[in-house]
Amino acid sequence: MSLPLEGIRVLDLSRLLPGGFCSLLLADFGAEVLKVEDTGMGDYIRWAPPYYEGADDSAKSALFLSLNRNKRSIRIDLKSQQGCELLLRLVRDYDVVLESFRPGVLDRLGVGYERMREVNPGIVYCAISGYGQDGPKRDSAGHDMNYLALVGLLGLSGEGHGPPIQAAGQIADLGGGALMAAFGILAALRERDGGGRVGASSAGSGQGQIVDVSMADGALSWLALVAGRYFAEGVVPQRGGLELAGSLICYRPYECADGWVALGALEPKFWQAWCRGVGREDLIEKQFEGPGSAAHQQVVEVFKGRTREEWQEFALSHDCCLEPVLGLDEALDSELVRAREMVVEIEQPGVAGGVRQLGIPVKLTRTPGQPAQRPGPALGEHTLEVLREAGCSAAEIEQLLRAGAVAGPAASSQAGEAAGFRA
Repeated sequence: MSLPLEGIRVLDLSRLLPGGFCSLLLADFGAEVLKVEDTGMGDYIRWAPPYYEGADDSAKSALFLSLNRNKRSIRIDLKSQQGCELLLRLVRDYDVVLESFRPGVLDRLGVGYERMREVNPGIVYCAISGYGQDGPKRDSAGHDMNYLALVGLLGLSGEGHGPPIQAAGQIADLGGGALMAAFGILAALRERDGGGRVGASSAGSGQGQIVDVSMADGALSWLALVAGRYFAEGVVPQRGGLELAGSLICYRPYECADGWVALGALEPKFWQAWCRGVGREDLIEKQFEGPGSAAHQQVVEVFKGRTREEWQEFALSHDCCLEPVLGLDEALDSELVRAREMVVEIEQPGVAGGVRQLGIPVKLTRTPGQPAQRPGPALGEHTLEVLREAGCSAAEIEQLLRAGAVAGPAASSQAGEAAGFRA
């Protein structure tokens, strides 16, 4: 079965999470992704614990493997002229370049978008950065929490006058960066290659372009409803004051006898079903009261009177949007996750039984993604293979290796030790 992105070739120069997750999505659906890593330690996440014993030293990190199945790896020294020339040689035959350096880094090395466009006018150049390729914070360093703080999302997370609450998932890195980048890349490719309504012809421009993805911009877009309301009313929302973030007693997590449950009875019919189910019809008219009210305290006491399992049984017979708050181990072993194939097993050389990873969240009915096309690559595992495919002769390859412009597979754990990561 063919995959929907077969034929799309991606040079992934990024490291760590946002770029790695973006190219993972593309690779799972058939794009040919080549990780372009330096001749030192490569992608930093390769050396992050915990490790799978038996795997290659540079491909035993569980964190690395979770992001890098279905990819190949080449090591190039982009600080050398020969390395830059080789990158441009590869660019000629690729569709997409993905990078996550600070703005201007590749320009200073002489291999920025304008130079790439000279050798391949159709190249789609996606740059993921914290604050975008222009603007007052263009050159600032940052991490997920910094972006969420600056766009107002972190400040709205939590209870009332309590501290802002950090999310367990990386909202800006993944939702603001990786997902926006994958969308931007596919939009740019469609414009370049054409496509229109069924039965209509639409020639593409044949031209690539820059896809400028700011993780701060992307995270801000998650506040679409909140910002829309503010623009209309002019009232500044406060932490704990948003209806979908804690200000309604019908839409909150509640502690039960042995854990927590989440009540999402936002529509009146669901709230009424819960109230009638627990024999408290007097609370129906209190649906939109807030925490701290007398009604809220009564709801709190009702929830404490049953165990989580008892509330699950209650939810089966009362349609009220009530679910248990699961631990990660429980969630990954749940009937829902199993039925949706959201945990998959991937073969990894040297690891008996393979490794478990999260599956593909987008389900296509005719051409579904394939998570197990190839294992996570060792550092530089495919350097020689890629050079031969690019038309380099044996003599050229030997010269590039001797000059240090490229490197083959990493030896032992030297790169990881140099990076400060040890088992």
